[in-house]
Order: sequence, then structure tokens, then C-alpha cells
Amino acid sequence: MKLTSTLAAFGFAACAMAQGASHQFDVNTKKLGAEISPTMYGIFFEDINYAADGGLYAELVKNRSFEFPDNYMGWDVYGNIQLKNDGPFNKNPHYVRLGYSGHNDKYSGMENEGFFGIGYEKGAEYRFSVWARVPEGGEGRIRVMFCDPKTQDERQQFSEAMVKIDSKEWKKYQVVIKSNKTIDKGTLRIMLDRRSAVVDLEHVSLFPVDTWKGHENGMRKDLAQALYDLKPGVFRFPGGCIVEGTDLKTRYQWKNTVGPVENRPLNENRWHYTFDYRFFPDYFQSYGLGFYEYFLLSEEIGAEPLPVLNVGLACEFQNGSHRSHAHVPVDQLQPYIDDVLDLIEFANGDPEKNMWAKLRADMGHPEPFNLKYVGIGNEQWGEIYPENLKPFVEQVRAKYPHIQIIGSSGPNSEGADFEYLWPEMRKLGADLVDEHFYRPETWFLASGPRYDNYQRKGPKVFAGEYACHGRGKKWNHFNASLLEAAFLTGVERNADIVTMATYAPLFAHIDGWQWRPDMIWFDNLRSFRSCSWYFHQIYAHNKGTNVLKLTWNGKPVAGTEGQEGLFASSVFDKNTNEVIVKIVNTGEKAQNISVNLNGLKKGTRTGSLTTYSSDNLDGENTLDNPTKYVPQTKEITVEGTTINVNIAPKSFAMYKIKK
Repeated sequence: MKLTSTLAAFGFAACAMAQGASHQFDVNTKKLGAEISPTMYGIFFEDINYAADGGLYAELVKNRSFEFPDNYMGWDVYGNIQLKNDGPFNKNPHYVRLGYSGHNDKYSGMENEGFFGIGYEKGAEYRFSVWARVPEGGEGRIRVMFCDPKTQDERQQFSEAMVKIDSKEWKKYQVVIKSNKTIDKGTLRIMLDRRSAVVDLEHVSLFPVDTWKGHENGMRKDLAQALYDLKPGVFRFPGGCIVEGTDLKTRYQWKNTVGPVENRPLNENRWHYTFDYRFFPDYFQSYGLGFYEYFLLSEEIGAEPLPVLNVGLACEFQNGSHRSHAHVPVDQLQPYIDDVLDLIEFANGDPEKNMWAKLRADMGHPEPFNLKYVGIGNEQWGEIYPENLKPFVEQVRAKYPHIQIIGSSGPNSEGADFEYLWPEMRKLGADLVDEHFYRPETWFLASGPRYDNYQRKGPKVFAGEYACHGRGKKWNHFNASLLEAAFLTGVERNADIVTMATYAPLFAHIDGWQWRPDMIWFDNLRSFRSCSWYFHQIYAHNKGTNVLKLTWNGKPVAGTEGQEGLFASSVFDKNTNEVIVKIVNTGEKAQNISVNLNGLKKGTRTGSLTTYSSDNLDGENTLDNPTKYVPQTKEITVEGTTINVNIAPKSFAMYKIKK
């Protein structure tokens, strides 16, 4: 559809404008303002809500190497089965031995429940793999079956294959099996054939063949596609509190996440026991989605990687901020500093000169990943944090001066800890400071001018975790997402000081969530993108290259007193030669606005109008209706240099006009 001359957002009658606009926005198109960083709108991944195992990481088998504290957790075992601990992988030594049950009508085997079940799609292919041997010689045979344990059909298994094991030495065996059924909560059954010799099985794995980019140790395709479609500028990983650990033993250690996937040790996920009201005792980290996979995914979705590493402090929420046994003394920090230095080499180093760079090359990527950023510490606070951070900064600066260092302002968006840490980050010479905002609707409504008066010298701002927690519901309902969009106009307007913003958390399994709201929700077969995802996409795809000054009566449009709930920003995109104006109406009534594009020559111009609204402020997208609330875009033409707007209450509009 094409609209001409006077524009009426959301179908409001153009005749309303004949009465004259209530408000006049002025956009200076002549003078380009601050450059907007390509990293401005990005993503943040933390393994909460089964985001990795059971989520983005496409492995379908839970506890594939029998290393959970309860070695058979996730498995039902029967018959003659023994647990052994002298396997081929020193960091994952456990395996199982299946032998004859003693009777031809009895079976030996095991069945895996997956992550809240295993999702199978009819016609899709799945790659089963296992490390195996026949310790006593002969021929081993196992039946691999996809099962529906709750079916009323005659057979529970609906697809199967036989795997022959022919060596006394450990070898990897694999077979591709096509599913004959769609089911979201199936199982994987492995049964020793009656004619089989004794077999040993280790690292039992099942992946969809159709993963993101076809990688065998790959990502779930629909979830990775949702990241790609955001067009993120930066990708923060792996946390978050995961970086800290409840104690330092359980912190995320990147060196355990690289090399052969079979020999990456299990880690306890600090989120499985954090919330007693959302408790998941089977939540661990296989490290299958490790730092190599993270760097590769960043490259493939076009995002700058931003890894975060431990600063020698465990979670201060759980351990306090005083010096204690939970934290590392400053004079004992060198191994932690080495982890940072070695990661930079793993990402960027020469394989001929560095062992970690060689490992990257051996894993399949001889070219550097061109790492530019590193975060050190997550939500740390108090004097203990800058004390620990200082030697990290000194050594990284000395060896890799081009790497930008990101420090923390603590867990709060204001208050004593926040006010203490910002000056400390300036003293230490941090390049960016990570700010976090999990706040209610009132905070987002009041925070439009947040960055207008920030100091312009010193560190830039990284809004590393933001989400509006609306009206106690904590779901991704439309109104909360709209207020996030309002807040982002202030981020965009202050692109000279704010260079990154990432929503959090990123993923949540519908059966295994611990925190909400979340940007992308999924079950074992389906996913949907929240209203927050769509707003973030709008901003990421239309961030432009330079800020344009937009004012109302000489002031920024930031939802301040007298501005009737309106927020707005404007940018120019040199690549498309477009002026882009974003307007958010958080108020209860429609608003008439005249947007003057000062500096443009008179004439007719083409462009587009994107609107985003909802018939229900508490409405949200769901698995059953994933596109219930999505933005709408129309082609438009503009006569002259003024856009007349009637914007509905509780809605968003974006105009893109060719200059």
C-alpha cells in the first residue's frame, strides 16, 4: 500500500491534521551528529532457562557422557548394565557396559528422556553417534530407536536402526535415522541385540542433521536463525552470573569448553539451584556450546564477539563483597589474568606462535576471529572489584593495547554502588562500562533522558542487560516491550556515549524457564519471537550511521514533564541516504505531531512507515500464535518537508524518508 502527501499512522484520518498539529518536532537534517557504532544493538547469551543444553545447542541427549553427579540422571537403565570410569576421555571417564541379560526374553539397554522430552519431526533426519567398543571381542550390535512412550499404537518405537560395533578399541560410530513421526516429547532407546557381544558405550549423542549451517556439533536452526534475523552488532557471552559461579570452582572456564567435544568436562550450572521456586536439579553444562562455537556463531551472524571472563570473584550476591575464601586475593590472580590473555590468543593469535591459536586452527578456523572486546567481571561491586580489576587492565593494555576492556557498574542502574564504580572505572581507564536495567514500567517511563547529561569524556556506556518487568507479570507483554522501545530512543539519541545495548535474557524453554521476560521462547520443536525481539530488530535494522538532532520546543523528546508520554529519536543512514524518525507514544491518547525535516529541499520523496501496536496491552506472541503481534510496514511518499502524524495511544511509528 502506498500513502501520499499527509501521513496518517495506523489508519487515522488525515482530516484530523487540518485542525493543526498539537506538537511540532524539528529534525536538523543538515548537520550530522555523532556516529552510531555498528555494535549499537546486539544480543546477550547466558545459559539460564535451558538456553544452551536443551536450547540453542542442538544436542538432544541429556547426560550423554554419564558424568552427572547421579550418573544415570536422564536415563532409564535395565538389564545387565554396569557403570565404568576408565573410559577413553580423561575429563569424562565414565561409560556404560551392556551385556547379555541372562535370558533371551530379557533385554539390556537404556532410554534417554532428553530435555523435557526429545522433539522429533516427521521426515527429518537425525545423526546418532556413540563412542563404542567390544571389550571381549566379537561383534557388538545395538538397536537405536526413537520412541513415543505414551502412544496407544502397538509399537512405541517409530524409527530405528542397527549399529554394528566391530572393534576392541574405542571408535566413533554413527548412523543417520529418519523420523517417521512428529512428537515433541519422545525418547531415545538403546537396546543390546540378543545376538550381540558385550559392548561399551560412551558419549551417546543425537543431533538433527539440519543444524544451523550444517555443523555436526551445531546449533538449533530456528533459534540461531532468530539471532541472525536480529542483525546484531555485538554478541556478549557466556554471562552474566554464569561467569562468576556460586563459587569459583563452578565459574564458567573457557579452556574447558574448547578442543574435542567428547573431552569437555561437565560443569554445574549455578542456575539449577538458585531459585527454589523454579528448581531444576538436572541442569548442568556439557560445554558442547563452547568458546569455539561461540566465536564461529558470532562470525556467521555478523556480530562482534564480546566474551566476559571472571575477575577472581565468585557471585557477590551469594558470597558477599568482603575478602573471603570465596574470592581470589589480588596477589593470586595471575591464572585468571592468563585466562584473559590466552583467550585473546585463541581468538586472534598466530597458530605458528601460540598453542591456543593452534588449537583454534586445529578445530577448523586457522584465520583469526578478530576479537576487539573483552569484559572482565559481571555484576561485581564494592572496593574488591576495582582492586581485582586493576592488574587485568594493566596486563591486557601492555600486551594487547587494541583490545577494548569492559568493566562493570554493578547490578543496579543507580545507587551507592553505581555511583562508586563509575569513577573507579574512569580511574582504571576502562573503555566501556556495563550497566544493567531490570526495572519496572515506571523506571523506563522516567529514564528517557538518562544519558543526556552523562560525562562525554572517559568510558562509553554498554547497556549490557535491559528488560522491562511490567506490572508484576514479568512476561513479554506488548506494553512492557513498548516502554523498552521508548528507552532505546534515549540510547540512540546519545550514541556518542552509548555504543552498545543488549536485551536479557535471550532464550527460555517453555518447560524450563527460571527467569522472565525473555526475548525468544521455545519448546522442543517450535519457537516464537517476543514483542521485545521485534522492537530490538526494528532498532538494529534501522540504527543509521549518524544521529540527527530532534527536538520539541528546543528539548529532546524523552517523555519528560509536559511531553505527554512521547519519546522520539532521529538518525541518518549514509548507506541508504535515508532520514529515519522513530516515535513512541506511551500515553493514553492519540497525539497529533508535525515532524519538520529542516534542511531538506522541497519536493516529493519516497519512503516507508513501520507501525507496531496491539489491541491488548497485555498481549504477547505465543508458540501457538507466534506472529500475533508483529510490526507492519507500508510504502509512503512525502510532499514537501513535513510529515504530519497522528499516532495512536500506546504505539510505535518509524518513518524512513529518502533525503
